[in-house]
Amino acid sequence: MYGRTACQLVKEFASGDKGQLVSFNSDLFQQVVAECSQHHLELQSLIRKIQEEGLDIQTARNADHYGALIHHLALVRNKRCLMAYVFNRAEIIRNLLWKIGHVLPQEIEEKLCHTEEEHFKKHSTALKSYMSKVMVDLTVDMVPPKDPYIKVRVLDDIGDGILLSDDKTANFACHSMHLLKRTDAEQFISRGQMEELTG
Repeated sequence: MYGRTACQLVKEFASGDKGQLVSFNSDLFQQVVAECSQHHLELQSLIRKIQEEGLDIQTARNADHYGALIHHLALVRNKRCLMAYVFNRAEIIRNLLWKIGHVLPQEIEEKLCHTEEEHFKKHSTALKSYMSKVMVDLTVDMVPPKDPYIKVRVLDDIGDGILLSDDKTANFACHSMHLLKRTDAEQFISRGQMEELTG
C-alpha cells in the first residue's frame, strides 16, 4: 500500500518520548525517498500517455487520469511525512543547544545523521556570533536568579586550572564543593558534571 513506509517513519518518531531523539532511521528514510522517485516516474509516464492519446490532462477522466492522481497524492503525502520527520528532529536538535550547550554528548551525537550534525554546528556558530555581538550569554537561566552565586558539588573530575569569568582559576576535583557564579557553573551543570546544592 502506498505511503505505508512514510507513515511508519512518522509513527516511529511520534512513539518516542517528547523532546527526546531516537537514532535517525536512514534505511526507512531512503525507502520513502525511493518510493517518491518511483511515484514520480509513474506519474510522468501516465501524463505522457494521456498526452500521446491527444487528451487534455485537466479534463480527461479515464483510468490513466485517476492513476496519475493516485501517484501524485501518494507523492505529496510521502513528501509531507518526510518533511514532518526532518522538521521535528531539527526542532529537538535546536532545543538541545539551549538545554545542554554548544557541545553534544557522544550518546546524543550518535543518534544524528551527518546533515543534522552540520545543522547543529551551524546553529551553534550563529548563536555564538550573535551573543558575542550583543555581549550577552543567552544560554544561561531564563529566569533571573535571586543570587548570582550558587553552591555546587562536582560530580565528575573536571580537572584543575579551569578559567572562570572573573579571571580566576579553580580546581574541580570530584566531590569538591564550590561557591561559583551561576554563569560559570551553568555549562558544567548542563553536561552533568556538577549539581546545584539547594537548601
